Amino acid sequence: MRSTFAAAAVLASSASAQLYPDQSPYNHTCELQTPLLSCPPQNPSLVDSCCVETFGGLLLSTQFWSTYTGGESESQLLPQDTWTLHGLWPDFCNGSYTQYCDLTRQYDPIPSPNTTTGKPDGVPVPAYNGSNIGTFLEPFGKYDLLEYMDNFWIAQNQDNPGFWGHEFSKHATCYSTFNVACYGPQYRKHEEVVDFFETAIRYYKRFPTFAWLKDADITPSNSTTYSYADIRDPLVKQHGGLPFIGCTGPRFNTTAAGKNSTDNGYTVLSEVWYYEYAYGRPQDMRTIPTDASATYFTNCAKAEGAIHYPERTNGSVRVPTIPF
Repeated sequence: MRSTFAAAAVLASSASAQLYPDQSPYNHTCELQTPLLSCPPQNPSLVDSCCVETFGGLLLSTQFWSTYTGGESESQLLPQDTWTLHGLWPDFCNGSYTQYCDLTRQYDPIPSPNTTTGKPDGVPVPAYNGSNIGTFLEPFGKYDLLEYMDNFWIAQNQDNPGFWGHEFSKHATCYSTFNVACYGPQYRKHEEVVDFFETAIRYYKRFPTFAWLKDADITPSNSTTYSYADIRDPLVKQHGGLPFIGCTGPRFNTTAAGKNSTDNGYTVLSEVWYYEYAYGRPQDMRTIPTDASATYFTNCAKAEGAIHYPERTNGSVRVPTIPF
């Protein structure tokens, strides 16, 4: 999740659950339309916003590298030799974003932030206390999808279904193409939830971060360290765009190795965000890679050998029961 907020939240009407009051009234037969590119921005009153992403046109497929889950006692474990899925986020074309866009579809038990703007004057986001979002998939017979999510879409210090509910409510409701109205008169309750989860996973599977780094001899180690360029270059080569590479841990200039350095970047590799634009609906997977914002390529240290890619904690890993 991101703790900063860069744009005003857009709330759907509680009556219609629509992002746009003037959304196209068509039956949204997207196969009959020429796919439009999601960025530059499209005016939702001039196009079918169910068939081209008019709200969150800059797609971020985000992955985490964690060393433990905090839920080991409940058998919530990390997949061996695989980064985990974090989410599929819709940014505005300028890189800003919004959140919790439709409070009629609020399934997040621990909203973060707890207002739509992240500020005290924002609309409160009530905590969800209904059935966990994983149960929404059962009427569709999506037990294989649930198993995949339990293997690869892993929360830290929270149960997995609560985390999935957070990702859907905070982010998926801010896509025009996952709006309930886009599913037409045959819509089944929570159909867009299933659609979003399947779409997020399809993007995740396209970006095998662990394998891409391993092919460049970048593997988890509690003794070897790497440079930012070591990690960046193979990911750019494989994806085609420059992803955001995120780090946590101590700042380099607070460590013994960085004493007297001016490099205050963080030193523990933790996340990667792959950026793409979509032709038509994100669900259709017709995308072109693009670079992360020039102002936010990384928060990692740039000094030679400054970055740790740590091994996972003993007892926190399992061999997945379903292939990546």
